[in-house]
Amino acid sequence: QVQLVESGGGLVQAGGSLRLSCAASGRTFSIYTMGWFRQAPGKEREFVAGISWRGSGTSYADSVKGRFTVSRDNAKNTFYVQMNSLKPEDTAVYYCAARTGTAIASTPSAYASWGQGTQVTVSS
Repeated sequence: QVQLVESGGGLVQAGGSLRLSCAASGRTFSIYTMGWFRQAPGKEREFVAGISWRGSGTSYADSVKGRFTVSRDNAKNTFYVQMNSLKPEDTAVYYCAARTGTAIASTPSAYASWGQGTQVTVSS
């Protein structure tokens, strides 16, 4: 399996931006479909966005569409999400995840590898 480490979380005011990174090590990163998920206190983990192994396909949750952009750099074994126009309801722990299937799945159970998470807090 691939090992994943997220970074870039923090505290930001509503309307601000953050970029999260997910560094991968272990098996060949480029074969994995990647996803970002988030989990707020008392809520289930939910899909945010994903990208195919080549980077040619992306998928977004309706709640972030038009505000978040995912990308990946296979040469650097890194996966990103650029988050703009942040809202207080975006506050959560954000996780990156990897799966070997070609489809961008929106269910957590489809992903075999997970990072430890990074906290994003958006103040109003």
